[in-house]
This record gives sequence, structure tokens and C-alpha cells, in this order.
Amino acid sequence: MASFREHCSLLLWLVLVAMGQKMAMASIYDDVEVNWGQDHSFFYTDGGGDELQTLALCLDQSRGGSGFHTKEAYLYARFDIDIMLVPKNSAGTVTTLYLMPEDVPWDYHDEVDLEFLGNVTGEPYTLHTNVFANGVGSREEQFRLWFDPTADFHTYSVDWNPKRMTILVDGVPIRNFKNRAGMPFMTWQKMRLHGSLWNADDWATQGGRVKTDWSEAPFFASYRNLRVTWCQPSPGVAWCGDEPPESTRFDEGLDADALRQARDKHMIYDYCKDEKRYKQGSELPKECTSD
Repeated sequence: MASFREHCSLLLWLVLVAMGQKMAMASIYDDVEVNWGQDHSFFYTDGGGDELQTLALCLDQSRGGSGFHTKEAYLYARFDIDIMLVPKNSAGTVTTLYLMPEDVPWDYHDEVDLEFLGNVTGEPYTLHTNVFANGVGSREEQFRLWFDPTADFHTYSVDWNPKRMTILVDGVPIRNFKNRAGMPFMTWQKMRLHGSLWNADDWATQGGRVKTDWSEAPFFASYRNLRVTWCQPSPGVAWCGDEPPESTRFDEGLDADALRQARDKHMIYDYCKDEKRYKQGSELPKECTSD
């Protein structure tokens, strides 16, 4: 009988051949390390070359999921990575991309979460996002992806600098969390970029009503083409690098019109507008009522 690793490898190879995937332009192998579920995940080449360009994370009922993180931790950076999500019936599974510090107590840790909630075949994926600053989270926003994220790779980005943290999908901003005076923001904790694939059928799909169909396992998600642009602003200088293009300025690089349009079209939940959660306007988090 073929091993789990052989089964998962063969399945990935068949899918990539069927899709005719093009060779990635950059290798993820040198920049990340698998930190849990090592026997569920592996680097592979998807274009006929020798370079290990893609990381596959696998999820199986008996062995669980797997995850990775960048070898380096950063205080301010832009992270871009291409991901192809779990295809077909992915209900119960969660594919993630998130920023997390190390050795920081939970009560005041920072975190930025992108969680792709699996679905039954034919339904759209939900992107669940959250932001923690100084240990306070519960800032959930959800979006429906406007394409099939399982048919090809798409680029997901976190642009984090001293003035704002912006989440983008294929270059389109969908969420912007500002550094507001007197309010918590991610300003001092170095964070690594993480990715993972795991089972969360107690809540992930329709609030846990749809469970994982383990007959569909092993599930897999693929990551490739990681780009990290480290932000090193000098005192009094509002950008990264010596002479940046206009698009990288913290205060001018955000397309406000594109952000507003994306939120109008694709947002399905906003914690700031949850009337059941916040019965009185005074109970809203401060960032919900500030400019």
C-alpha cells in the first residue's frame, strides 16, 4: 500500500499535470521552514526544473494538518505569496496565512489572520480576517472571493508599515487597519509569516453545520512565489528604502477607491456593523467610530 506521502505526492502531480501549471518565478524553499506536520508537507518543482518552487501542505484524518513559517521575523514588511486552495469538497478545512510573533504572552500579542474557510463543492470560498493588537482581537471581517481560488494560484498580500496594515487579494485592497492615535497597533513585535492547513469542522463551514468528509482526504493547499519586502523607514521618513516609488509611501500607497469598491462588493461580515454583538453604539470598538 502506498504511504500517505506517496499518495499525496501522486495526487498533486496529477492535478498539476491536468492544469498545465506554469513554472513559478521564485523558490519558497530558501525562505520558509515547515514547523509542524513535516510528514504531511513537502517542497516540489512544478515546471520541470530543479528548483523547489512550491510547498504543498497536506491534511489527513489520522495525521492532522501541517504548517510553515518564514525563517526570518520582521518588524514592518510587505508579504506577497501565491496560494492555490483545497479543491472540490473542502468543507471543514481551513487554509491560513497569518503574521504571528514569537515568545510574546498571549495577553498582549499582535496578529494578522487570513483564514480561507472550506466549502462544499460549487460554493464560493469565504476569506475570514482578524487583527489582534496588544492582545485584543475580535476584529473579524469576512469576504467572498470573486474567483475560483482552487483552479489556479492567486496572490494574497499583507502590507504592514508604521501607519497601516492592509490586506490585498490579487493587488486589490480589501481591508485597511490604521495606526490611530491613542489606539493599539502592531508597532513593536517582530512577526513571522505563517501558513497552515488544518481541520476546523466545529466552526469553519456554515458555523460547523457541515463537517469534513474524510473520504475526500488527503486535502492539500499549495503555496509558492513568496516575496517579502522589508520595510526599514528612517526617522521622519514615511516609506521603505532610499528613494521609493510613489506607490510605496505609507500615506499615499493605498487606493482608497479600490478599497471602498472591494468592500462594497465582496464583504459579507463587518464586526463594526454587528448590531447583535454591539447593542449600543457606545460599545463599539474605538476604531469603528474614528476616521
